[in-house]
Amino acid sequence: MTDFTIGRSPAFRGPPALHPALIVSRHHQRRAGRGPGPRLALSALLLCATAIPAAAQETIVVTGRGLDPPSGERVYDVAVIPRERLTGTASGRLEDALLDVAGVAQFRRSDSRSAHPTSQGVTLRGLGGNAASRALVTLDGVPQADPFGGWVAFPAFLPERLASVRVTRGGGSGFQGPGALAGTIALDSGGADDLAPLSGRIVYGSRDSVDAAAVAAVRLGNGFATLAGQFARGDGFMPVVADDRGPVDRPAPYRQASLSVRTVFDVGDATELQANLSGYADKRDRGVDFTDNDSKGADASVRLVGRGGWGWSALAYLQARQFASGFASVGPGRATVNPALHQYNVPSTGLGARVELAPPIGGGAALRLGGDLRHVEGRTQEQYIFSGTTPSRRRVAGGTNLTAGGFAQLSLETGRWTLDASGRLDRWWIRDGSRVERNLAGGPAVADIAYADRSGWEPTGRLGMAYALGETLSVRAAAYRGWRLPTLNELYRPYRVGSQTTTANAGLSPERLNGVEAGMDWGAGARIGIGATLFWNRLEDAIANVTDLGNPDLRQRQNVDAVESRGVEVDARWRAGAFSVVASYAYVDARVDASGTAFRLDGLRPAQTAKHRASATLGWTGTAFRASATGRYVGPQYDGDLNDDRLSDAFTVDAVAGMRIGKGLELELRGENLFDALVEAGIGSDGSLERATPRTLWVGLGYRLR
Repeated sequence: MTDFTIGRSPAFRGPPALHPALIVSRHHQRRAGRGPGPRLALSALLLCATAIPAAAQETIVVTGRGLDPPSGERVYDVAVIPRERLTGTASGRLEDALLDVAGVAQFRRSDSRSAHPTSQGVTLRGLGGNAASRALVTLDGVPQADPFGGWVAFPAFLPERLASVRVTRGGGSGFQGPGALAGTIALDSGGADDLAPLSGRIVYGSRDSVDAAAVAAVRLGNGFATLAGQFARGDGFMPVVADDRGPVDRPAPYRQASLSVRTVFDVGDATELQANLSGYADKRDRGVDFTDNDSKGADASVRLVGRGGWGWSALAYLQARQFASGFASVGPGRATVNPALHQYNVPSTGLGARVELAPPIGGGAALRLGGDLRHVEGRTQEQYIFSGTTPSRRRVAGGTNLTAGGFAQLSLETGRWTLDASGRLDRWWIRDGSRVERNLAGGPAVADIAYADRSGWEPTGRLGMAYALGETLSVRAAAYRGWRLPTLNELYRPYRVGSQTTTANAGLSPERLNGVEAGMDWGAGARIGIGATLFWNRLEDAIANVTDLGNPDLRQRQNVDAVESRGVEVDARWRAGAFSVVASYAYVDARVDASGTAFRLDGLRPAQTAKHRASATLGWTGTAFRASATGRYVGPQYDGDLNDDRLSDAFTVDAVAGMRIGKGLELELRGENLFDALVEAGIGSDGSLERATPRTLWVGLGYRLR
């Protein structure tokens, strides 16, 4: 079953190579009020055309991967989730597999079937307190955070199409780009060697739920192509717990789909062309009327990778997103519900490129040089101030962010030592920010604000070393600095949930993190391994939702002085024949350092940050039968910034069993939250308690062509 590669010391011979997919595509020009349109379709057609292989001058084995990661990456705190675990969870969802890694957390405990999409930011090491991702999430080298809001669209990622996930904990990101405050989560697409020629599954579950997926991998001449698709639907459960429900509460249904096409070819001169086109659609609501959420997205990417004497790669990508969401106001006793805000259209685009060089310098040293660029733009268009179900005002707010940076990374292996040093210098621009509010009945603008453009420089870097004490034991230490630019959502978009209003802040500064860590790794090949890391992080100018001194229903996004986080992370694995155990534990003591208008937060824990997280999976994999059970524990945490709304701890158990019943055919049983534990996910403004996924049982068939 699961096999973690824990720590990156010489004793473990380094990580598996990454599979980034670099890209070339035109910028899709977005206009206010429009989502992805004809120009995106044209870009997609041009992308597919580039995937036709040129006449190869020589035949080489293509991999679908990017440049190998520098050997010095092993000095940091790293865990790798293999394909077998990605496809072996009870939920069949990527965010569930990520919880195997100590310290990984989303802003809320709910998954992508019931959570509000904007709450699905990813972080590590207790650096939460805000729904925007503080971890850099990439797929084949392409940043995956929403261009407008920074959250992650998990329904877009079909686990069956991936080869592995590599989680690097700690700030700074070197060649992977800016934005890695808490760490980097790199998703790698599977190639022809990872995927079966044809595989699929269809399962039926509780609450009339269906989950179906299919993946095909075909070798084409000296390359290959993959096609992956997924569909999921369910009637959903009631998010509000039984004791707090009222007449307006009902189940929260969901309907989700994704499709991706990837091609990889040798184009001669030891150069490989990789192209990707993918899209997703996600509809869900929050269990009362007027809370529909509708997300759509399309991505296109092309990468050229040179594997000659000088390694090199050139990547470009285009992302188009469209989002709509409704927010409701629930009356006393949850007897009535009215719309509070209708965010009817949020179009956004992300455009980026990266170039890397790996000169052959020899002597046990590896050098990586390059630069990257990312441009995002978007705006929210919404109606608010309702009289019954009729809105009276319209707001349009948004802008553009741009970052451009250069990086260098040098790794050196000499004797028992592995050393790594990397640095980045980024230039950022916040531009074209505006907020316009008008009465729908006409008349002059209620607000018409054009925010001043801003820019700045951000130097960041990492320095680490590892020393092998023997064949099986090594120690390591690292220091780092990272940064993150505020999202367009944080800068310009106010929002309301129930009676609580959170205002935007166009003057937010970038977040900056300084940190150190020290750890050890012990392992005996693939059979057994354990890694432990002590860390200290200080996130300066941390962006938080700060409650107003005189009005508990009013919050504003502000830069508080800092969030300081310290703790320990432990990962362990053991395998004996068909039996395996994988476990992780994270202890995080995170505290807010605040003054001025945010002084009441000083010494409190960041919102949605638990001190304790633990996970353990016991598995058995035989020739005709497989089974696994996963237990997860999350400690108490607070729903809001003032720590006055405590969410209780929770322990859940999931299980999966599969039995071969024919050639390539398998009967599969799954169970999520088998003992129906109450997992508290949030507290509404009316005091109602919201829960995450209750017990969910599945039965279905899987097929794999061998």
